[in-house]
Amino acid sequence: MKKIIYLSAIYFSEMKVLAIIPARGGSKGLPRKNIKPLLGKPLIVYTIEAAKASKYINRIIVSTEDTKIAEISEKYGIEVIFRPEELAKDDTPLVDVVIHVLEVLKKKEKYEPDIVILLQPTSPLRSSSDIDHALEIFLENKKSRNCLSLVSVTEVKPSVFWALKIEKGYLRPVFNLKYLNMIRQVFPKIYKPNGALYITTPEVIYKYKTFYTEKTIAYIMPPEKSIDIDTELDFLLAELLMKRKL
Repeated sequence: MKKIIYLSAIYFSEMKVLAIIPARGGSKGLPRKNIKPLLGKPLIVYTIEAAKASKYINRIIVSTEDTKIAEISEKYGIEVIFRPEELAKDDTPLVDVVIHVLEVLKKKEKYEPDIVILLQPTSPLRSSSDIDHALEIFLENKKSRNCLSLVSVTEVKPSVFWALKIEKGYLRPVFNLKYLNMIRQVFPKIYKPNGALYITTPEVIYKYKTFYTEKTIAYIMPPEKSIDIDTELDFLLAELLMKRKL
């Protein structure tokens, strides 16, 4: 088991840090996207490799209902927990998948992690350094009782204050007409979750049934690392960005 040492030089004793990679076989936007080849490797492999390269993660579980995803995961040395079909639907909350994994591990092995990190395979540009930095931020703030969970986000550009809707055939502001005449510099920064990282404890998962609490802190990521693959266009953009890094 690995020891966690903070950038702030605070030493922490050994902890059980569990990474859960949720990867179902179905997808309407981009069929079989979790194993679709990206620069020669199945998409899920990028998340598996980032998790394995983390300094702090000491157990990795892929949750799936799909035998092919399980086969690929096991080929890369990753444990697989099969989830029931009812937890592999389009509208299945991710937190239910996390709870299922925790329950299986607790029942079969009496294993209970100290920290849970959810890593979606649709974020191939998230790196092991992002994982480790986010864990360090979470654990430092958790120790001082300043947070219950961490979620990765990216800034929304252009500002949502410029959002428009079509009403009876005409453009209408979603918020207020005055915002359309303002420059973006006057607006506060607004963020959205990018799907790359969710960190908390089992206690918070069971109590809140979500990663979002009144004490959720942010791990801010740049847009070029925040691609969350849901469509063919997302896939092509991720491929382009990754080629530029080669």
